[in-house]
Amino acid sequence: MDKPNGGGLRKRQQIAKSNQMMFLWIIAVSAVVGFSVVLIVFLAQRIWFGESVIREKENTISVLNKNLEVVPDLQDNVRLLNTNEALMSSRLDANHSALQVILDALPADANSTSMASSLQTRLLTGVPGVTIESLKVEPVSGLEVDSTNTSINSSSDPAENAIGFSFSISANNSRQDGLRKVLQQIEKSIRPFNISTLTIESQGSRIFLSATGLGYYEPAQKVQLTDKVVEQ
Repeated sequence: MDKPNGGGLRKRQQIAKSNQMMFLWIIAVSAVVGFSVVLIVFLAQRIWFGESVIREKENTISVLNKNLEVVPDLQDNVRLLNTNEALMSSRLDANHSALQVILDALPADANSTSMASSLQTRLLTGVPGVTIESLKVEPVSGLEVDSTNTSINSSSDPAENAIGFSFSISANNSRQDGLRKVLQQIEKSIRPFNISTLTIESQGSRIFLSATGLGYYEPAQKVQLTDKVVEQ
């Protein structure tokens, strides 16, 4: 009677051991599968990151190649401008190149003091019988003065890269043609000016011309290589 019970016990022990081994195998296989999934995700991320870096390098190479292609045309245009008769005749100094006229026409800095000096010593003077009554050039808000300050430039639609100015000149009634000559001098200036308001009034024996407008500058453009971080 004992043998059957002993045989049954051994079978139960073998079944339990088999279940235990199966459980351990399942754990081992699950661990391998989990590790494989993590490794696949990691490799996929590295591959994607590598492709992103390659794309950015290819974009950089493409831009540099396009820039190199236009260099000869740019050099030809610069040489052509250096021989331009209109620019040569507009030079302030005979030793300057023709390209200097372009730089003088649109200064790289918002220098309102320099523009005021140009108006006072060159454009509003030199005409017999004409007197400068007043001249005001506003510093550029945010660059030369605090942006909270008001100026001629400050409006609901301010001009970009502009310096506001106003002036008043006068001449005797017999020399009123001088006022027109002053305006012609401003018009012929290599530096662009835009007169937005103009008023003329007579007071006794003199005629007064008052005007407000904008002068312009063009900030220098910087060309340089920069680093770009490609995040993983």
